[in-house]
Amino acid sequence: MNYNDLSILLHSNISLMVVETYDETRALSLLQKYFREEGIGSWRWSVTDGLQPLGFGLRSEDENNQAKPEEVLNYIKKCQKASAFVLCDLHPYLDEPKMVRLLKDIALNQMAARHKVVLISHRLKLPAEVARYAAVLPMHLPTDEEILALIREEAKLWSDHNNGERIKTDNATLQKLVNNLRGLPHQDVRRLARGAIVDDGAISEGDLPEVAKAKFALMDMDGVLHFEYNTAHLKDIAGLNRLKAWLGERQQAMAGTEVQGKIDPPKGVLLFGVQGGGKSLAAKAIAGIWGLPLLRLDMAAVYNKYVGETERNLRDALKLADVMSPCVLWIDEIEKGLAQNDGENATGKRLLGTLLTWMAERKSRVFLVATSNDISILPPELMRKGRFDEIFFVDLPDAEIRRKVFEIHIEKRGLSSRNFALDELAVISEGFTGAEVEQAIVSALYSASARSESTSMEHIRTAIANTRPLSVIMAEQMNMLRAWAKDRAVAAN
Repeated sequence: MNYNDLSILLHSNISLMVVETYDETRALSLLQKYFREEGIGSWRWSVTDGLQPLGFGLRSEDENNQAKPEEVLNYIKKCQKASAFVLCDLHPYLDEPKMVRLLKDIALNQMAARHKVVLISHRLKLPAEVARYAAVLPMHLPTDEEILALIREEAKLWSDHNNGERIKTDNATLQKLVNNLRGLPHQDVRRLARGAIVDDGAISEGDLPEVAKAKFALMDMDGVLHFEYNTAHLKDIAGLNRLKAWLGERQQAMAGTEVQGKIDPPKGVLLFGVQGGGKSLAAKAIAGIWGLPLLRLDMAAVYNKYVGETERNLRDALKLADVMSPCVLWIDEIEKGLAQNDGENATGKRLLGTLLTWMAERKSRVFLVATSNDISILPPELMRKGRFDEIFFVDLPDAEIRRKVFEIHIEKRGLSSRNFALDELAVISEGFTGAEVEQAIVSALYSASARSESTSMEHIRTAIANTRPLSVIMAEQMNMLRAWAKDRAVAAN
Protein backbone atom coordinates (compact mmCIF):
# COMPACT_ATOMS: atom_id res chain seq x y z
CA MET A 1 0.00 0.00 0.00
CA ASN A 2 1.41 3.40 -0.99
CA TYR A 3 0.14 6.92 -1.55
CA ASN A 4 -0.55 6.29 -5.20
CA ASP A 5 -2.80 3.31 -4.39
CA LEU A 6 -4.58 5.30 -1.71
CA SER A 7 -5.06 8.27 -3.98
CA ILE A 8 -6.60 6.19 -6.75
CA LEU A 9 -9.04 4.46 -4.42
CA LEU A 10 -9.94 7.46 -2.31
CA HIS A 11 -10.82 9.48 -5.37
CA SER A 12 -12.95 6.69 -6.79
CA ASN A 13 -16.54 5.87 -5.96
CA ILE A 14 -15.52 2.87 -3.88
CA SER A 15 -16.35 3.32 -0.23
CA LEU A 16 -15.29 -0.09 1.11
CA MET A 17 -11.64 -1.19 1.12
CA VAL A 18 -9.85 -4.24 2.52
CA VAL A 19 -6.24 -4.38 3.76
CA GLU A 20 -4.86 -7.84 4.57
CA THR A 21 -1.71 -7.55 6.65
CA TYR A 22 -0.04 -8.64 9.88
CA ASP A 23 1.63 -5.23 10.03
CA GLU A 24 -1.37 -3.34 11.42
CA THR A 25 0.78 -0.60 12.93
CA ARG A 26 2.28 0.36 9.59
CA ALA A 27 -1.08 0.19 7.82
CA LEU A 28 -2.63 2.53 10.39
CA SER A 29 0.32 4.90 10.15
CA LEU A 30 0.06 5.16 6.35
CA LEU A 31 -3.71 5.65 6.46
CA GLN A 32 -3.50 8.25 9.22
CA LYS A 33 -0.86 10.25 7.33
CA TYR A 34 -2.82 10.19 4.11
CA PHE A 35 -6.18 11.11 5.62
CA ARG A 36 -4.54 13.95 7.56
CA GLU A 37 -2.91 15.36 4.43
CA GLU A 38 -6.19 15.06 2.52
CA GLY A 39 -8.07 16.82 5.33
CA ILE A 40 -10.42 13.88 5.93
CA GLY A 41 -11.60 13.22 9.48
CA SER A 42 -10.54 9.68 10.36
CA TRP A 43 -11.49 7.20 13.05
CA ARG A 44 -10.19 3.84 14.22
CA TRP A 45 -12.36 1.08 15.68
CA SER A 46 -11.51 -2.10 17.54
CA VAL A 47 -13.62 -4.30 19.78
CA THR A 48 -11.42 -3.35 22.76
CA ASP A 49 -11.25 0.45 22.28
CA GLY A 50 -14.44 1.13 20.38
CA LEU A 51 -14.44 4.12 18.03
CA GLN A 52 -11.54 6.52 18.63
CA PRO A 53 -9.80 9.23 16.60
CA LEU A 54 -7.17 7.73 14.31
CA GLY A 55 -3.69 8.75 15.33
CA PHE A 56 -2.75 11.12 18.10
CA GLY A 57 -6.17 12.59 18.84
CA LEU A 58 -7.73 12.54 22.29
CA ARG A 59 -9.17 9.22 23.34
CA SER A 60 -12.85 9.21 24.21
CA GLU A 61 -13.87 7.90 27.62
CA ASP A 62 -17.52 7.81 26.59
CA GLU A 63 -19.04 4.42 27.42
CA ASN A 64 -21.25 4.77 24.33
CA ASN A 65 -18.38 4.85 21.86
CA GLN A 66 -19.77 2.11 19.60
CA ALA A 67 -17.66 -0.67 21.09
CA LYS A 68 -19.85 -3.41 19.60
CA PRO A 69 -19.41 -4.22 15.87
CA GLU A 70 -23.09 -3.70 15.09
CA GLU A 71 -23.07 -0.35 16.89
CA VAL A 72 -20.15 1.05 14.91
CA LEU A 73 -21.65 0.02 11.57
CA ASN A 74 -24.97 1.61 12.53
CA TYR A 75 -23.09 4.76 13.52
CA ILE A 76 -21.26 4.90 10.17
CA LYS A 77 -24.50 4.29 8.30
CA LYS A 78 -26.22 7.21 10.06
CA CYS A 79 -23.23 9.58 10.06
CA GLN A 80 -23.84 12.57 7.76
CA LYS A 81 -20.33 14.03 7.66
CA ALA A 82 -17.99 12.39 5.13
CA SER A 83 -15.32 10.62 7.16
CA ALA A 84 -12.86 7.76 7.04
CA PHE A 85 -13.36 4.77 9.34
CA VAL A 86 -10.64 2.16 9.84
CA LEU A 87 -12.08 -1.02 11.37
CA CYS A 88 -9.57 -3.47 12.86
CA ASP A 89 -10.30 -7.21 13.07
CA LEU A 90 -13.93 -7.15 12.02
CA HIS A 91 -13.56 -10.56 10.32
CA PRO A 92 -14.98 -12.75 13.15
CA TYR A 93 -18.33 -10.96 12.87
CA LEU A 94 -18.82 -11.15 9.11
CA ASP A 95 -20.86 -14.36 9.23
CA GLU A 96 -23.74 -12.55 10.94
CA PRO A 97 -26.54 -11.59 8.47
CA LYS A 98 -27.19 -8.22 10.08
CA MET A 99 -23.51 -7.25 9.90
CA VAL A 100 -23.39 -8.20 6.23
CA ARG A 101 -26.50 -6.12 5.51
CA LEU A 102 -25.09 -3.09 7.34
CA LEU A 103 -21.85 -3.23 5.35
CA LYS A 104 -23.84 -3.53 2.14
CA ASP A 105 -26.01 -0.54 3.12
CA ILE A 106 -22.88 1.55 3.76
CA ALA A 107 -21.40 0.56 0.41
CA LEU A 108 -24.64 1.28 -1.49
CA ASN A 109 -25.01 4.66 0.23
CA GLN A 110 -21.56 5.90 -0.75
CA MET A 111 -22.87 8.53 -3.19
CA ALA A 112 -24.79 10.24 -0.38
CA ALA A 113 -22.46 9.81 2.62
CA ARG A 114 -19.08 9.74 0.81
CA HIS A 115 -17.56 7.69 3.62
CA LYS A 116 -14.41 5.63 3.27
CA VAL A 117 -14.44 2.41 5.29
CA VAL A 118 -11.20 0.42 5.53
CA LEU A 119 -11.21 -3.09 7.03
CA ILE A 120 -7.81 -4.25 8.36
CA SER A 121 -7.10 -7.85 9.33
CA HIS A 122 -4.46 -10.54 8.91
CA ARG A 123 -6.90 -12.43 6.69
CA LEU A 124 -10.29 -11.27 5.58
CA LYS A 125 -12.75 -12.73 3.09
CA LEU A 126 -15.84 -10.62 2.56
CA PRO A 127 -19.19 -12.30 1.93
CA ALA A 128 -19.97 -12.50 -1.79
CA GLU A 129 -22.82 -9.97 -1.61
CA VAL A 130 -20.44 -7.36 -0.16
CA ALA A 131 -17.19 -8.27 -1.93
CA ARG A 132 -18.37 -6.90 -5.28
CA TYR A 133 -18.61 -3.41 -3.75
CA ALA A 134 -15.13 -3.52 -2.17
CA ALA A 135 -11.55 -3.07 -3.36
CA VAL A 136 -8.47 -4.79 -1.98
CA LEU A 137 -5.71 -2.43 -0.96
CA PRO A 138 -2.42 -4.40 -0.91
CA MET A 139 0.32 -3.68 1.61
CA HIS A 140 3.51 -3.35 -0.40
CA LEU A 141 6.49 -5.16 1.05
CA PRO A 142 9.74 -3.25 1.50
CA THR A 143 12.19 -3.13 -1.42
CA ASP A 144 15.80 -4.26 -1.06
CA GLU A 145 16.82 -0.64 -0.52
CA GLU A 146 14.22 -0.23 2.24
CA ILE A 147 15.30 -3.50 3.88
CA LEU A 148 18.91 -2.34 3.88
CA ALA A 149 17.84 1.00 5.38
CA LEU A 150 15.91 -0.81 8.15
CA ILE A 151 18.92 -3.02 8.93
CA ARG A 152 21.13 0.06 9.18
CA GLU A 153 18.62 1.77 11.46
CA GLU A 154 18.67 -1.26 13.78
CA ALA A 155 22.48 -1.30 13.62
CA LYS A 156 22.59 2.37 14.60
CA LEU A 157 20.21 1.78 17.51
CA TRP A 158 22.44 -1.05 18.75
CA SER A 159 25.53 1.13 18.32
CA ASP A 160 23.93 4.02 20.24
CA HIS A 161 23.16 1.69 23.14
CA ASN A 162 26.71 0.30 23.16
CA ASN A 163 28.80 3.45 23.38
CA GLY A 164 29.14 3.90 19.63
CA GLU A 165 30.57 0.44 18.96
CA ARG A 166 30.28 -0.41 15.27
CA ILE A 167 28.50 -3.48 13.91
CA LYS A 168 30.86 -6.07 12.42
CA THR A 169 29.87 -7.36 8.97
CA ASP A 170 30.83 -7.27 5.30
CA ASN A 171 28.96 -6.31 2.14
CA ALA A 172 28.49 -9.89 0.92
CA THR A 173 26.93 -11.06 4.21
CA LEU A 174 24.82 -7.92 4.44
CA GLN A 175 23.41 -8.58 0.97
CA LYS A 176 22.64 -12.18 1.95
CA LEU A 177 20.73 -10.90 4.98
CA VAL A 178 18.76 -8.55 2.72
CA ASN A 179 17.93 -11.55 0.50
CA ASN A 180 16.78 -13.56 3.50
CA LEU A 181 14.53 -10.74 4.75
CA ARG A 182 12.93 -10.15 1.37
CA GLY A 183 9.16 -10.76 1.34
CA LEU A 184 8.54 -9.75 4.97
CA PRO A 185 6.65 -6.67 6.18
CA HIS A 186 8.55 -3.78 7.74
CA GLN A 187 7.97 -4.73 11.37
CA ASP A 188 9.23 -8.30 10.84
CA VAL A 189 12.28 -7.08 8.93
CA ARG A 190 13.15 -4.87 11.89
CA ARG A 191 12.61 -7.65 14.42
CA LEU A 192 14.69 -10.28 12.60
CA ALA A 193 17.45 -7.79 11.79
CA ARG A 194 17.55 -6.79 15.45
CA GLY A 195 17.77 -10.46 16.45
CA ALA A 196 20.73 -11.01 14.12
CA ILE A 197 22.59 -8.04 15.61
CA VAL A 198 21.97 -7.98 19.35
CA ASP A 199 23.56 -11.27 20.41
CA ASP A 200 27.11 -10.40 19.36
CA GLY A 201 27.02 -7.02 17.63
CA ALA A 202 27.77 -8.58 14.26
CA ILE A 203 25.99 -9.79 11.15
CA SER A 204 27.74 -13.00 10.15
CA GLU A 205 27.12 -16.08 8.01
CA GLY A 206 26.09 -17.92 11.16
CA ASP A 207 23.11 -15.59 11.62
CA LEU A 208 21.59 -16.37 8.22
CA PRO A 209 20.19 -19.88 8.93
CA GLU A 210 18.48 -18.62 12.09
CA VAL A 211 16.97 -15.69 10.18
CA ALA A 212 15.68 -18.10 7.50
CA LYS A 213 14.12 -20.37 10.15
CA ALA A 214 12.43 -17.43 11.87
CA LYS A 215 11.16 -16.12 8.55
CA PHE A 216 9.67 -19.51 7.67
CA ALA A 217 7.98 -19.75 11.08
CA LEU A 218 6.26 -16.40 10.46
CA MET A 219 4.66 -17.80 7.28
CA ASP A 220 2.69 -20.46 9.22
CA MET A 221 2.74 -23.19 6.53
CA ASP A 222 4.15 -26.02 8.64
CA GLY A 223 2.48 -29.31 7.72
CA VAL A 224 2.45 -28.78 3.97
CA LEU A 225 5.85 -27.15 3.61
CA HIS A 226 8.69 -28.08 5.93
CA PHE A 227 11.86 -26.17 6.67
CA GLU A 228 14.77 -28.61 6.51
CA TYR A 229 17.19 -27.52 9.20
CA ASN A 230 19.90 -30.03 8.32
CA THR A 231 21.32 -29.61 4.85
CA ALA A 232 24.37 -31.44 3.46
CA HIS A 233 27.67 -30.41 1.95
CA LEU A 234 30.05 -31.70 -0.70
CA LYS A 235 32.03 -33.69 1.86
CA ASP A 236 28.88 -35.64 2.73
CA ILE A 237 28.40 -36.89 -0.82
CA ALA A 238 30.39 -39.49 -2.70
CA GLY A 239 30.09 -39.43 -6.48
CA LEU A 240 27.47 -37.40 -8.39
CA ASN A 241 30.42 -35.56 -9.96
CA ARG A 242 28.53 -34.40 -13.06
CA LEU A 243 25.74 -33.01 -10.91
CA LYS A 244 28.27 -31.24 -8.67
CA ALA A 245 29.98 -29.65 -11.67
CA TRP A 246 26.62 -28.59 -13.13
CA LEU A 247 25.67 -26.94 -9.84
CA GLY A 248 29.02 -25.18 -9.57
CA GLU A 249 28.54 -23.54 -12.95
CA ARG A 250 25.19 -22.09 -11.85
CA GLN A 251 26.00 -20.96 -8.32
CA GLN A 252 26.67 -17.32 -9.23
CA ALA A 253 23.54 -17.07 -11.36
CA MET A 254 21.44 -18.48 -8.52
CA ALA A 255 22.96 -16.00 -6.07
CA GLY A 256 22.30 -13.12 -8.47
CA THR A 257 25.98 -12.14 -8.61
CA GLU A 258 26.61 -13.07 -12.25
CA VAL A 259 28.02 -10.02 -14.03
CA GLN A 260 28.71 -11.29 -17.55
CA GLY A 261 25.46 -10.27 -19.17
CA LYS A 262 21.95 -11.09 -18.02
CA ILE A 263 21.69 -14.75 -17.09
CA ASP A 264 18.39 -16.17 -15.95
CA PRO A 265 18.53 -18.00 -12.61
CA PRO A 266 18.43 -21.81 -12.94
CA LYS A 267 14.94 -23.30 -12.63
CA GLY A 268 15.59 -26.74 -11.22
CA VAL A 269 16.47 -30.38 -11.77
CA LEU A 270 14.66 -33.70 -11.75
CA LEU A 271 16.62 -36.50 -10.08
CA PHE A 272 15.48 -40.06 -10.63
CA GLY A 273 16.99 -43.45 -10.00
CA VAL A 274 17.11 -46.33 -7.58
CA GLN A 275 15.84 -46.01 -4.04
CA GLY A 276 18.67 -45.23 -1.63
CA GLY A 277 20.91 -43.97 -4.42
CA GLY A 278 21.40 -40.54 -2.85
CA LYS A 279 18.70 -38.41 -4.48
CA SER A 280 17.45 -36.98 -1.19
CA LEU A 281 20.99 -36.35 0.01
CA ALA A 282 21.69 -34.57 -3.29
CA ALA A 283 18.65 -32.30 -2.76
CA LYS A 284 19.97 -31.37 0.68
CA ALA A 285 23.45 -30.85 -0.71
CA ILE A 286 22.24 -28.39 -3.35
CA ALA A 287 20.93 -26.15 -0.58
CA GLY A 288 24.08 -26.66 1.47
CA ILE A 289 26.47 -25.97 -1.43
CA TRP A 290 24.63 -22.80 -2.39
CA GLY A 291 24.02 -21.70 1.20
CA LEU A 292 20.25 -21.43 0.68
CA PRO A 293 17.24 -22.38 2.83
CA LEU A 294 15.80 -25.82 1.95
CA LEU A 295 12.01 -26.26 1.90
CA ARG A 296 10.46 -29.71 1.48
CA LEU A 297 6.97 -29.96 0.02
CA ASP A 298 4.95 -32.84 1.48
CA MET A 299 2.66 -33.91 -1.35
CA ALA A 300 0.63 -36.16 0.96
CA ALA A 301 -0.20 -33.21 3.24
CA VAL A 302 -1.28 -31.11 0.24
CA TYR A 303 -4.29 -33.32 -0.43
CA ASN A 304 -7.57 -32.31 1.20
CA LYS A 305 -10.99 -33.95 0.95
CA TYR A 306 -12.74 -30.65 0.18
CA VAL A 307 -13.03 -29.55 -3.43
CA GLY A 308 -10.52 -26.84 -4.29
CA GLU A 309 -8.63 -27.03 -0.99
CA THR A 310 -5.87 -29.26 -2.39
CA GLU A 311 -5.00 -26.78 -5.14
CA ARG A 312 -5.19 -23.91 -2.65
CA ASN A 313 -2.76 -25.73 -0.34
CA LEU A 314 -0.31 -26.13 -3.22
CA ARG A 315 -0.72 -22.52 -4.33
CA ASP A 316 -0.10 -21.30 -0.78
CA ALA A 317 2.99 -23.51 -0.47
CA LEU A 318 4.41 -22.27 -3.77
CA LYS A 319 3.63 -18.68 -2.82
CA LEU A 320 5.55 -19.17 0.42
CA ALA A 321 8.49 -20.61 -1.52
CA ASP A 322 8.44 -17.43 -3.65
CA VAL A 323 8.49 -15.34 -0.47
CA MET A 324 11.42 -17.38 0.91
CA SER A 325 13.38 -16.76 -2.32
CA PRO A 326 16.23 -17.37 -2.88
CA CYS A 327 15.74 -20.95 -1.71
CA VAL A 328 15.66 -24.58 -2.80
CA LEU A 329 12.23 -26.24 -2.99
CA TRP A 330 12.42 -30.02 -2.74
CA ILE A 331 9.51 -32.24 -3.82
CA ASP A 332 10.40 -35.76 -2.72
CA GLU A 333 8.94 -38.73 -4.64
CA ILE A 334 6.96 -36.40 -6.87
CA GLU A 335 5.31 -39.34 -8.66
CA LYS A 336 3.21 -40.06 -5.55
CA GLY A 337 1.35 -36.80 -6.03
CA LEU A 338 1.35 -36.42 -9.80
CA ALA A 339 1.57 -39.93 -11.24
CA GLN A 340 -0.58 -40.82 -14.23
CA ASN A 341 -3.06 -43.67 -14.05
CA ASP A 342 -5.79 -45.13 -16.20
CA GLY A 343 -8.58 -43.85 -13.97
CA GLU A 344 -9.93 -40.34 -13.74
CA ASN A 345 -8.06 -38.26 -11.21
CA ALA A 346 -9.49 -34.76 -11.46
CA THR A 347 -7.71 -33.48 -8.35
CA GLY A 348 -4.35 -34.77 -9.57
CA LYS A 349 -4.84 -33.07 -12.93
CA ARG A 350 -5.72 -29.76 -11.30
CA LEU A 351 -2.72 -30.13 -9.01
CA LEU A 352 -0.47 -30.74 -12.00
CA GLY A 353 -1.91 -27.68 -13.74
CA THR A 354 -1.23 -25.51 -10.69
CA LEU A 355 2.38 -26.72 -10.48
CA LEU A 356 3.04 -26.32 -14.21
CA THR A 357 1.63 -22.78 -14.21
CA TRP A 358 3.90 -21.81 -11.34
CA MET A 359 6.93 -23.42 -12.97
CA ALA A 360 6.30 -21.50 -16.19
CA GLU A 361 5.49 -18.10 -14.69
CA ARG A 362 7.62 -17.74 -11.56
CA LYS A 363 10.10 -14.89 -11.47
CA SER A 364 11.59 -15.66 -8.07
CA ARG A 365 14.89 -17.43 -7.42
CA VAL A 366 13.33 -20.70 -6.28
CA PHE A 367 15.35 -23.71 -7.44
CA LEU A 368 13.05 -26.73 -7.76
CA VAL A 369 14.49 -30.17 -6.99
CA ALA A 370 12.10 -33.04 -7.72
CA THR A 371 13.10 -36.60 -6.91
CA SER A 372 11.48 -39.73 -8.30
CA ASN A 373 11.95 -43.48 -8.03
CA ASP A 374 9.83 -44.24 -11.11
CA ILE A 375 9.95 -41.58 -13.78
CA SER A 376 7.93 -43.65 -16.26
CA ILE A 377 4.64 -42.89 -14.50
CA LEU A 378 5.12 -39.11 -14.43
CA PRO A 379 2.88 -37.08 -16.78
CA PRO A 380 4.59 -36.08 -20.06
CA GLU A 381 3.63 -32.41 -19.50
CA LEU A 382 6.05 -32.34 -16.58
CA MET A 383 8.86 -33.91 -18.57
CA ARG A 384 8.98 -31.68 -21.63
CA LYS A 385 12.03 -29.53 -22.24
CA GLY A 386 11.99 -26.29 -20.30
CA ARG A 387 10.15 -27.51 -17.22
CA PHE A 388 13.48 -28.49 -15.63
CA ASP A 389 16.93 -27.32 -16.65
CA GLU A 390 18.15 -30.91 -16.61
CA ILE A 391 17.09 -34.47 -15.80
CA PHE A 392 19.75 -36.48 -13.95
CA PHE A 393 19.82 -40.25 -13.55
CA VAL A 394 21.28 -41.45 -10.24
CA ASP A 395 22.57 -44.97 -10.85
CA LEU A 396 24.17 -47.45 -8.45
CA PRO A 397 27.56 -46.27 -7.20
CA ASP A 398 30.65 -47.86 -8.72
CA ALA A 399 33.48 -49.35 -6.66
CA GLU A 400 35.34 -46.05 -6.26
CA ILE A 401 32.22 -44.28 -5.04
CA ARG A 402 31.30 -47.15 -2.70
CA ARG A 403 34.78 -46.90 -1.19
CA LYS A 404 34.19 -43.21 -0.50
CA VAL A 405 30.75 -43.94 0.98
CA PHE A 406 32.28 -46.47 3.38
CA GLU A 407 34.92 -43.93 4.39
CA ILE A 408 32.32 -41.19 5.00
CA HIS A 409 30.03 -43.32 7.16
CA ILE A 410 32.80 -45.03 9.11
CA GLU A 411 34.35 -41.66 10.00
CA LYS A 412 30.90 -40.21 10.72
CA ARG A 413 30.43 -42.78 13.50
CA GLY A 414 33.66 -42.00 15.29
CA LEU A 415 35.74 -44.83 13.80
CA SER A 416 39.00 -44.49 11.86
CA SER A 417 38.65 -45.56 8.24
CA ARG A 418 42.37 -46.44 8.26
CA ASN A 419 41.53 -49.50 10.37
CA PHE A 420 39.35 -50.95 7.60
CA ALA A 421 40.19 -52.38 4.18
CA LEU A 422 38.07 -49.96 2.18
CA ASP A 423 39.06 -51.40 -1.19
CA GLU A 424 37.87 -54.86 -0.13
CA LEU A 425 34.59 -53.47 1.23
CA ALA A 426 34.02 -51.66 -2.07
CA VAL A 427 34.45 -54.92 -3.99
CA ILE A 428 32.28 -57.18 -1.83
CA SER A 429 29.46 -54.61 -1.76
CA GLU A 430 28.97 -54.76 -5.54
CA GLY A 431 25.40 -53.71 -6.42
CA PHE A 432 24.80 -51.86 -3.11
CA THR A 433 23.24 -48.42 -2.97
CA GLY A 434 24.68 -45.74 -0.71
CA ALA A 435 21.87 -46.31 1.77
CA GLU A 436 22.62 -50.06 1.85
CA VAL A 437 26.30 -49.37 2.47
CA GLU A 438 25.36 -47.12 5.40
CA GLN A 439 22.97 -49.71 6.78
CA ALA A 440 25.68 -52.39 6.62
CA ILE A 441 27.89 -50.23 8.84
CA VAL A 442 25.00 -49.58 11.24
CA SER A 443 24.28 -53.32 11.42
CA ALA A 444 27.97 -54.04 12.09
CA LEU A 445 27.98 -51.52 14.95
CA TYR A 446 24.95 -53.18 16.54
CA SER A 447 26.51 -56.62 16.17
CA ALA A 448 29.80 -55.52 17.72
CA SER A 449 28.05 -53.72 20.57
CA ALA A 450 25.92 -56.78 21.40
CA ARG A 451 29.11 -58.83 21.75
CA SER A 452 31.00 -56.09 23.62
CA GLU A 453 33.57 -56.05 20.81
CA SER A 454 35.21 -53.29 18.82
CA THR A 455 33.75 -52.92 15.35
CA SER A 456 35.95 -54.76 12.89
CA MET A 457 36.15 -55.76 9.23
CA GLU A 458 34.56 -59.09 10.06
CA HIS A 459 31.45 -57.42 11.46
CA ILE A 460 31.03 -55.38 8.26
CA ARG A 461 31.72 -58.41 6.03
CA THR A 462 29.01 -60.36 7.83
CA ALA A 463 26.52 -57.47 7.52
CA ILE A 464 27.21 -57.22 3.78
CA ALA A 465 26.85 -60.98 3.30
CA ASN A 466 23.46 -60.91 5.06
CA THR A 467 22.10 -58.11 2.86
CA ARG A 468 20.10 -58.71 -0.30
CA PRO A 469 20.48 -55.43 -2.19
CA LEU A 470 17.75 -53.83 -4.29
CA SER A 471 19.86 -54.45 -7.39
CA VAL A 472 19.10 -58.14 -6.89
CA ILE A 473 15.56 -57.90 -5.50
CA MET A 474 14.40 -55.40 -8.13
CA ALA A 475 16.78 -56.25 -10.98
CA GLU A 476 14.11 -56.02 -13.69
CA GLN A 477 12.89 -52.57 -12.60
CA MET A 478 16.44 -51.26 -12.40
CA ASN A 479 17.23 -52.49 -15.90
CA MET A 480 14.11 -50.69 -17.14
CA LEU A 481 15.22 -47.47 -15.42
CA ARG A 482 18.66 -47.68 -17.03
CA ALA A 483 17.14 -48.32 -20.44
CA TRP A 484 14.80 -45.31 -20.08
CA ALA A 485 17.64 -43.05 -18.92
CA LYS A 486 20.14 -44.08 -21.61
CA ASP A 487 19.08 -41.47 -24.19
CA ARG A 488 16.82 -39.27 -22.10
CA ALA A 489 18.82 -38.19 -19.07
CA VAL A 490 22.31 -37.16 -17.92
CA ALA A 491 24.20 -39.51 -15.64
CA ALA A 492 24.70 -37.79 -12.27
CA ASN A 493 27.80 -39.83 -11.39
